[in-house]
Amino acid sequence: MSGPTEIQSHWSKNLKPGDSFTTVPVAVGVGHDDFEEAIGTLTKYRRKIRRPNKDNENLPVIFNDYMNCLFGDPTTEKEFPLVDAAEKAGCEYFVIDAGWYADGNWWDSVGEWQESKKRFPNGVREVTDYIRSKGMIPGVWLELEVMGINCKKASILPDECFFLRHGKRVYDRSRYQLDFRHPLVIEHVTEVIDRVVRDYGVGYIKMDYNIEPGIGTEVDADSFGDGLLEHERAYLAWLDGIYKKYPDLVIENCSSGGLRMDYAMLARNSIQSTSDQEDYRNYATISANAAIGVTPEQAAIWSYPLRDGTKEEVIFNMVNALLLRIHQSGHLAEISPERFELVKEGIDCYKEIRSGIRDGVPFWPMGWADNEDKHLAAGIRVPGDVIYLGVWRRGGEADFEVPLNRAFPGKELEVSCIYPKACGDVFHYDDYSKTLQIHFPETYMARLFQIKVK
Repeated sequence: MSGPTEIQSHWSKNLKPGDSFTTVPVAVGVGHDDFEEAIGTLTKYRRKIRRPNKDNENLPVIFNDYMNCLFGDPTTEKEFPLVDAAEKAGCEYFVIDAGWYADGNWWDSVGEWQESKKRFPNGVREVTDYIRSKGMIPGVWLELEVMGINCKKASILPDECFFLRHGKRVYDRSRYQLDFRHPLVIEHVTEVIDRVVRDYGVGYIKMDYNIEPGIGTEVDADSFGDGLLEHERAYLAWLDGIYKKYPDLVIENCSSGGLRMDYAMLARNSIQSTSDQEDYRNYATISANAAIGVTPEQAAIWSYPLRDGTKEEVIFNMVNALLLRIHQSGHLAEISPERFELVKEGIDCYKEIRSGIRDGVPFWPMGWADNEDKHLAAGIRVPGDVIYLGVWRRGGEADFEVPLNRAFPGKELEVSCIYPKACGDVFHYDDYSKTLQIHFPETYMARLFQIKVK
């Protein structure tokens, strides 16, 4: 374990007499020869260092129009039926994802964050007002730390507003990296936040980050790494100011899915994107393991029923998300009524158990998951001698066992299937051997169980 170094981080700093430097904090979770116990300790620690906020208390259900849905191509016409469907399903936030600020291709021109009148002829406010009329809180996607190389504002701001190395602006994937130590940068990003909150009535921001700016900046720094670290600390200080100004604003920590998952950010931001995995079958691995790196109530998991999928596909999608944070998506307005009802049932189930999730710790009766695993099981141990357990099949044998001997040692257990209610004849619990015997006849199946002491 280490803080920044010259060899690994291109970091060095010259201290004058009287100067001091504080390195990054580190926390260690300890268990009695038990990985699960150590992660449980870290889970509790992460909650202690986190900014108190309503989002992590209430765990509202979020609909986002991106994944396996609009994919960055939103319009007023497309949003209205999705808003109706999300409200009917029981969602509590509705997020307009990427693309709302540009008429066409936007990658290398982002940075001003002004609404596209081509996509939203009457303005984004028309849609966000409609979202609020349906009892949901609206959100938008932003990527404030970058400016595209063809953004007009990028040609106006001085070079010192951006990362520089060898006297030139650093860019990656046609974007410049802004330096949050510069007052003009702070003025710019704060104006954008103020505007979307004020003009669009936004209560949720999906804050993305999709470049790799490298080892840092030479501006006002003893080393590239010194510039990078001071920029990062300036960003965190700015974020603290935003939360002081807007204490109920929810900001999702996103970076091409889940690439910036650390508690410098997550001690502030209440929710973390875990992946942009488009295949729900692969997402089960992420769902099973997410609580290793982040508290369950901060881990946002996509659930995106396919347009022409099956009932078991919907159930699998929902089980992926039910023990963490639901990021609902998919074309809910176009799926069959029967499959839509399974989405709604899943969200209803989540609302019944989420108060336990926010205080629970992870439970892995079969160990943490590997992407090649055919059978997976992961749960949350919540106060009151209850465990909620997700079980998945992705090929392999239709019949398999989940050991529950570590659930509540020495106690008689009662196991029930809580999602879906029409569970089918797919399980049997043997209290003598303390095993949950599973029979999943289809290749891809999942169920959510409740385990409690009799």
